Amino acid sequence: MNLDFKSFPQRLFGPDFAAPGFLAARWLFLRALGLIFFSAFYSLAFQIRGLIGPNGILPAQDYLAHVAQVLGSARIWYAPTLYWWSSSDRFLLGVVIAGMVASLLLVLNIFPRAMLAVCMVAFLSFIAAAQDFASYQSDGMLLEAGFISLFFAPSGWRPRWGASDPPSRASRYLLIWLMFRIYFESGIAKILGHDPEWRDFTAMDQYYQNGPLPTWFAWYAHQLPHSFHAVTAALTLLLELVLIFAIFLPRPVRIAMFFLITAWQAGVILTSNYAFLNYLVLILGILLLDDKFLARCFPRILRARVASPGAEKTISPDAAQDWRGNLRLGVQAIFLTWIFYATSALLILMPFPTAPLPTSPIRALEPFRVANEFGLFAVMTRERYEIEFQGSRDGQNWTPYPFRNKPQDVHAPPRIYAPYQPRFDWNLWFASLGSWRQYPFVVNVEERLLEGQPDVLALFAANPFPGNPPEKIRAVLWQYWFTDWSEKRQQGLWWRREEIGLYAPSLERLPGGKITVLEMPEISPSLP
Repeated sequence: MNLDFKSFPQRLFGPDFAAPGFLAARWLFLRALGLIFFSAFYSLAFQIRGLIGPNGILPAQDYLAHVAQVLGSARIWYAPTLYWWSSSDRFLLGVVIAGMVASLLLVLNIFPRAMLAVCMVAFLSFIAAAQDFASYQSDGMLLEAGFISLFFAPSGWRPRWGASDPPSRASRYLLIWLMFRIYFESGIAKILGHDPEWRDFTAMDQYYQNGPLPTWFAWYAHQLPHSFHAVTAALTLLLELVLIFAIFLPRPVRIAMFFLITAWQAGVILTSNYAFLNYLVLILGILLLDDKFLARCFPRILRARVASPGAEKTISPDAAQDWRGNLRLGVQAIFLTWIFYATSALLILMPFPTAPLPTSPIRALEPFRVANEFGLFAVMTRERYEIEFQGSRDGQNWTPYPFRNKPQDVHAPPRIYAPYQPRFDWNLWFASLGSWRQYPFVVNVEERLLEGQPDVLALFAANPFPGNPPEKIRAVLWQYWFTDWSEKRQQGLWWRREEIGLYAPSLERLPGGKITVLEMPEISPSLP
């Protein structure tokens, strides 16, 4: 068999005109990706000023000033954000609104590549400046999927199906590779984490109760017997370590895997609020389906076009080889090869950390979060703690600040609000598992509440001290448990809770405005 190595770059990185094609899968995936980007920006629109605004919890302007002092001219590479230009409230919100508009235009299939680029720049600008509020694996997943999609999306201002510019094999493969790594690396992390709960299949027994932000479905799932939880723990390991390889097998197996993954992610979405994480994994599964299969799901008037890409005007692969086509081919080859090497190396280095692999290509991409390592639930959380902020005017009577999304009122059922992402509430869950010295933003919140900062108060459901802020603030740690059937029937309780003590230093505002420490905590929860 003769191999034509000269045509290899074109076959791998150029438009793939082979039947049955993936035009419909691409069309659906990009519309869904636009909705996920919109959910991310929509969430930030209500939070960004309280999180990183000038009067927020972790002001971006202070962080960027420190980065500039340390890194000098290299600061833009290591903190790639538009907020170098300005980090005022208006500019922070303006970038978010630009991202919202671009994501909606992406949903409408208008200039999809350009809109993806705007979404990427806007979201990366937040991630690069958000510090503790951008440490989630889901953020890296979205940025990686968005970057690869720049090469996956069709060109033009209104490409419709994009039949004249079908996706390359490499871009589609890397998106499926992303889905594979999310599952497989999470499975490897569970093995390497040496958590005995994954070995004796008890990992799911407390999972629904102790996750970051459970739903009311989670309460019912928690009541199921250990046998159910043991089976789901075993199936989780089976899916992540074995079955996920089936996405690389022939077409009938890939289609079967689509239905398995979709059902699995639907179950996770119903029982937990992991923002857009599971929705992103869900839509990546669409890329397992080709046009021949998806044609059955479209209205009859569109089926012929979906099943036969040639129904629209197409161009031959040879016609694309002008200087623009060659430039585009070269750029795609460089970046997608770079991403593939970096992500493959990260996967290999997980079980073999001393493997002799060059790491400089990985480090160069780190600030942009487009080549990531994943490891979901490597170690399960043993208990559920919640931090509650309380204010007082006299030091005797303390009033809690109500949260929007976190468990607090024991009579209130947990809600479903994903893909909306309450980053403040989410970070408090992480902080509750450590000490306030590890999460100093908690003390920053106390200071902002003493000052009565409106942007930070907007992160809460209500302000219990309208008019004037309290003179004293404290952060109290509680331990929470789901109730059982009898407690729920008799008392209407979804949660039980027990006060542990002070989590962070309680603060007092003196008459002159100076803030001092009123009391230091004596407890620190055990890390899981």
